[in-house]
Amino acid sequence: MERNTVTLFETIVTLLENKKYATLRDILSTMNPVDIAVIFEDIQNEKTAVLFRLLPKELAAEAFVEMDEDTQELLIHGFSDTELKEIIDELYVDDAVDIIEEMPANVVKRILRQADPDVRKQINEILKYPEDSAGSIMTTEFVRLRPKMTVEEAIKRIRRTGIDKETIYTCYVADDHSTLIGIVTIKSLLLADEEETIENLMETNVIAVNTLDDQEKVVQVFNKYNFLAVPVVDKENRLVGIVTVDDAIDVMEEEATEDIQKVAAITPTTDKPYDKLTVWEIFNSRIPWLLILMISATFTGMIINSFESSLATSIVLTAFIPMLMGTGGNSGSQSSVTIIRSLSLREIEFKDIFKVIFKESRVSILCGVVLAVANFAKMLLVDRMLLNNPDVTVMVALVVSLTLVLTVFFAKIVGCTLPMLIEKIGFDPAVVASPFITTILDALSLFIYFEIATSILHI
Repeated sequence: MERNTVTLFETIVTLLENKKYATLRDILSTMNPVDIAVIFEDIQNEKTAVLFRLLPKELAAEAFVEMDEDTQELLIHGFSDTELKEIIDELYVDDAVDIIEEMPANVVKRILRQADPDVRKQINEILKYPEDSAGSIMTTEFVRLRPKMTVEEAIKRIRRTGIDKETIYTCYVADDHSTLIGIVTIKSLLLADEEETIENLMETNVIAVNTLDDQEKVVQVFNKYNFLAVPVVDKENRLVGIVTVDDAIDVMEEEATEDIQKVAAITPTTDKPYDKLTVWEIFNSRIPWLLILMISATFTGMIINSFESSLATSIVLTAFIPMLMGTGGNSGSQSSVTIIRSLSLREIEFKDIFKVIFKESRVSILCGVVLAVANFAKMLLVDRMLLNNPDVTVMVALVVSLTLVLTVFFAKIVGCTLPMLIEKIGFDPAVVASPFITTILDALSLFIYFEIATSILHI
């Protein structure tokens, strides 16, 4: 597939250089808008605008939406006002909003200047909602029906207005005050008698989201009910828009990327792909967390210094510090990742904290005992016998194995409770996941290790 794409790209570049525009138009008109967008992103030169003008109007708008912001901005600078107006007129309102949010101020002014007054009003309405809210990702282009309409009248309305709507598969029923009172599917309309009224066909138990709801809540609704679209209402339950499943998928990707970055101790960056990020942008997203974690790791050094005399008495204990710290961090990360996912999916809440602790404590004991037994056997068979290390005694193996049991136990308790406590006080639990938990557990595992060692070995 990749080889075919490269060949197609080379063919298009060659045809463009030789000005074979008729052939280019024929090829591009058969392609998917996403694939066209990829080709434009790879070309990005003075001939990009020429190539874009070969596309049929509707296909051009669809491909434009799929392009990255750099390619969009390059094309906009190459458009005449007439061409820009044609593209804006073909875009769905929510797509136009997405583009505007990524463009510099001078480009935004030009886009809004070329938009129709009605479209400009709709764009400004969506832009006023808080970032990452349901209102900010909705579209105002949907089919609205009245309860007293007959099926025949409804179908005529859909035929007349549906061409400009983002979806017609689900239609929304509102009264004279725009209050959402029901939904009806196109399937129900096609199978019903033409004289039947909408109020007799519609489903009145409507699941909707509020304009100010977080976009993550919208995604949860899609995930739970498998909708293709979700209606958006204001505080007075007036229907103001819908969120479609394609926008929900974009939010899922955005939120997942952000959570992964937080878990890895990286400040969330822009929506740019990695190859579009500058060295400075990557540096800025990583260095604050590295500085914080470096400073927090000094606690580990302080613990080692406080037990320096004990380590000098039994040097062999030093060899097992990395293994104990790594096991503690890994155990805590396992629990934290599981809990953070469950919190994000609303599978558990803070009230379930004691149930979670009880479950994780039992898991930790099972894991700790298995690791301890395996480690005890490994130290005696491998370290003492095979590697002929006389300093690895039965008591030393016992110290390390007991430390493993306690470290895994506390690691899993910290890993499961800390995200829940952090969310309870209003912060994002992903922020305190692996990096902070690992730092805490490094210090905790060392403290447990040295306390057990001094008690058993009397050092």
